[in-house]
Amino acid sequence: MPKALLLENIHPFAAQSLRDHGFDVVTMKGALGEDELIEALDGVDLLGVRSKTMVTRRVIDARPTLSAVGCFCIGTNQVDLEYAGRRGIAVFNAPYSNTRSVVELVICDIICLMRRIPAHTHHLKHGLWDKSASGSHEVRGKTLGIIGYGNIGSQLSVLAEALGMRVVFYDIEEKLALGNARRAASLNELLEQSDAVTLHVDGRKSNTGFFGEEQFGHMKQGAIFINCSRGFVADLGALKQHLESGHLSGAAVDVWPVEPKKSGDPFVTSLADEDNMVLTPHIGGSTLEAQEAIGHFVAQRLEDYWFRGSTSLSVNLPQMTVGACGAAARIAHLHENLPGVLADVNNVLGDRNINILAQSLGTQGELGYVVTDVSEKPDAEALEALRSLKGTIRMRVIG
Repeated sequence: MPKALLLENIHPFAAQSLRDHGFDVVTMKGALGEDELIEALDGVDLLGVRSKTMVTRRVIDARPTLSAVGCFCIGTNQVDLEYAGRRGIAVFNAPYSNTRSVVELVICDIICLMRRIPAHTHHLKHGLWDKSASGSHEVRGKTLGIIGYGNIGSQLSVLAEALGMRVVFYDIEEKLALGNARRAASLNELLEQSDAVTLHVDGRKSNTGFFGEEQFGHMKQGAIFINCSRGFVADLGALKQHLESGHLSGAAVDVWPVEPKKSGDPFVTSLADEDNMVLTPHIGGSTLEAQEAIGHFVAQRLEDYWFRGSTSLSVNLPQMTVGACGAAARIAHLHENLPGVLADVNNVLGDRNINILAQSLGTQGELGYVVTDVSEKPDAEALEALRSLKGTIRMRVIG
């Protein structure tokens, strides 16, 4: 029976789906450190994580029989993707399933900060009745600056316009503007005209600390700042200075440079004493609807990979969509992208009079992946010959 380990309180649907497909599933609520993860992965075929468990080179080297990792979230920066691919480990994520949840939180933050809801709540909690319109604004007619116009940024753009906001966005890649959104020629142009600035950039290393003192300094007087993307992209010390000076009127932070590994752990931030501040514990995608959708989506990708060899929507292997195996066996061969590997695979099978019923090949960068349906299951000698082919990274037989 294949074994799956699901960490970080992944939605129960995922565990049940894997069990229904014959997996022995172990679930854990919290994240694991490197040493703990290596120990827990003994005998495990599929690993499921969210954002806190780091799948490093050391982990991969220690457990080379691991077949796939499912990131039950949008980001995949917690996994060394390139190294996992070179060791034959497929990685899947859920790039769309919690998009709406994140967008709704950002819209909520914008309205709350524009109306100074956190400040008014704080005053009432401390016995102060402060019924005043001072500093409170409608979002209608205000300009929203979106940094990163991907799945989340573009959907946020549509909802913000529905509220009557003007939208300007900045992205390092060419993106189609939706609705009446306008692309800014530079980041500074966006910052200088936006009443609200929100970050939606990915987890690549080059984004570390990219939004700091210089960028905060270019923001419009009285603007608000929101980060629901990655904790390491914004300098929170610089943010605090601009809040205390009165340059910025409020901020919302959902992601943090260092986060506790599990719910209930202590957490301290210097932003806690700011007046008009929304602080949330990385809950942008944490709605029941989103977590169920993510559980369904990623579990399906893992199941398709294990039982069919399908790498559709993998983030680190060549893309291959294959249906159910109707042949005697299916050979999934991941290899270095070298000339002649496909011919070598076919020669091994042909020399043993094994008929090929269907075959698909895909390449991506330095990797190649060939899926071959055959009329009979190869014997041990044939399988060893396939494993011994030059450039072979991982070979497995399905069916």
